[in-house]
Amino acid sequence: MQAFLKGPASISTKPVAAKEKSAAGSSGEGKRTKPIPWVEKYRPRNVDEVAFQDEVVAVLKKSLEGADLPNLLFYGPPGTGKTSTILAAARELFGPDLFRQRVLELNASDERGIQVIREKVKAFAQLTASGSRSDGKMCPPFKIVILDEADSMTSAAQAALRRTMEKESKTTRFCLICNYISRIIEPLTSRCSKFRFKPLSDSIQQQRLLDVSEKEHVKISNEAVSYLVKVSEGDLRKAITFLQSATRLMGGKEITEKIITEIAGVIPKETIDELLLGCQSGSFEKLETLAKNLINEGFAVAQLVNQLHDTIVESEEYSDKQKSAIVEKLAEVDKCLADGADEFLQLMSLCALVMQQLTQNT
Repeated sequence: MQAFLKGPASISTKPVAAKEKSAAGSSGEGKRTKPIPWVEKYRPRNVDEVAFQDEVVAVLKKSLEGADLPNLLFYGPPGTGKTSTILAAARELFGPDLFRQRVLELNASDERGIQVIREKVKAFAQLTASGSRSDGKMCPPFKIVILDEADSMTSAAQAALRRTMEKESKTTRFCLICNYISRIIEPLTSRCSKFRFKPLSDSIQQQRLLDVSEKEHVKISNEAVSYLVKVSEGDLRKAITFLQSATRLMGGKEITEKIITEIAGVIPKETIDELLLGCQSGSFEKLETLAKNLINEGFAVAQLVNQLHDTIVESEEYSDKQKSAIVEKLAEVDKCLADGADEFLQLMSLCALVMQQLTQNT
């Protein structure tokens, strides 16, 4: 505003100064590598780098060798390599030059109602695939439409997509990616080759995390890596993100299990044991104090529900009748939390039932 009030002279000099500054900065800063999140930095660049999903890799390799590619439907838990796999395959199929022209990727962040399918997807699918790769390799005569988080599409949009898949089958292949295949309508699933992405095995995850740690010069013990794998529950993306966060927090020092517990928001075992002891004491006042402390410490009750489930089920101290009553209550609390209920009230309700179950036989 001040520059505007000073008159035209000050305004005209501004862009020149900015240009000079950018020119001076670009020469020095151009040499620096831009910081990239490790999840993106170590995303598979080709199909061979995809871990643990042998069936999918085998099919995609055949298509890379010249065979035709069917419409694909990838489903499975998050962080198992669904999006990475199809992007790596598309890069190998089309090369870096044609990748942008031949691949349309839509994610859950994009609006994907029936209008987007009718306009954007349909317009892209109707384009003719032409052009050859600069490196001389064979380029397939089709384009790929990747619809990530397809299970969040409306039924009307999925129905509209079915017709487009039929009409444009000569020039376009579709790859639907979702977590829950049950949310995809039957006419779409029957038109696709379905591939289930399994949660990554502990050994595969450990190997990948150790590779990343070595390349990034991170000090981490084998016990901490094993714990990181356990905390991430088969989600490699989550594990790598936790590793990067822990590295930034420690600033070059060795990463321990305690640090990973802090980063991942996992509730320490001692806290859960203390809560169960409070339930066994039969004192409601003590239980209320423990519950308030848990909330004030910033722990998520949803996380407590998951961990308490494992603790109760694996424990040999409780009878099957006690376990079944507590686990049923855990399910109710989990549903209420998902619907937006108050965390403290749900925690107190859960603790009250656990106390009732643990003290009625004593």
